[in-house]
Amino acid sequence: MKAVWKGSISFGLVNIPVRLYTGVSSHRIELDMVREKDHCPIQYVRVCKKDGKEVPWEDIAKGYQKENGDYVILDKKDFEKAAPEQTHTIDIFGFILEDEVPSKYLEKPYIAEPTKEAKKTYALLREALRKSGKVGLCKFILRTTEHLGILKVDEDAILLIQIRFEDELVDPGETKLPVNVDISKPELDMALSIINQLTEPFDPSKYKDTYKEKLVEMIKKKAALKPGKKLEAPEEKTKPSVTNDLLEQLKASLEAIKN
Repeated sequence: MKAVWKGSISFGLVNIPVRLYTGVSSHRIELDMVREKDHCPIQYVRVCKKDGKEVPWEDIAKGYQKENGDYVILDKKDFEKAAPEQTHTIDIFGFILEDEVPSKYLEKPYIAEPTKEAKKTYALLREALRKSGKVGLCKFILRTTEHLGILKVDEDAILLIQIRFEDELVDPGETKLPVNVDISKPELDMALSIINQLTEPFDPSKYKDTYKEKLVEMIKKKAALKPGKKLEAPEEKTKPSVTNDLLEQLKASLEAIKN
């Protein structure tokens, strides 16, 4: 597995050299874009807007557009010069309880692995975090962007969980949300009964990507079809009857769960 970042965790005056590895893997099925009539694959190319000619990767640079339309060209060293200390450091600036971070801020996990010479200091930070029951609030720069994060213990590993800045979240008030809605006590009690019936301890091993399996199965069936034949759509499950009586819908839902 290839490291996505190399640097150090800064813990007071202690530096812990680490490598970051992505903590997630994609389950997506890779689908190519093709021309429907002859299955010719579609290729994306990078072209110059002025002359329409293709530009090879080695000739591409990153640029910041000025008011006059010209560009300031930036290379990798320029990004490091902006904040040399931050570029290679996960800087812990505080400690909090993990429960203090609302789930809407959580974004992406990374696994922090120590270098050989940093195993003891890594273990020290890990055990200190574990015993304190807290997580480290930190900032780090990854791919030219500064991120906020928390460092937390997960078994023998220290995980870096990237979290969102507050100004990255959209205010729910900008959407049309229902307010001042009359809900009767029987309706609320019935909804709570459904929640109680479906409440169980969280076990991530129970949840699988079933859609991917069904999609692969459908692709195999379609690949085996003779030319000109179409795949028949499976029968849809019977949908519950639509009724304006919310209480009746709740009662039916509760009965379905019990059965």
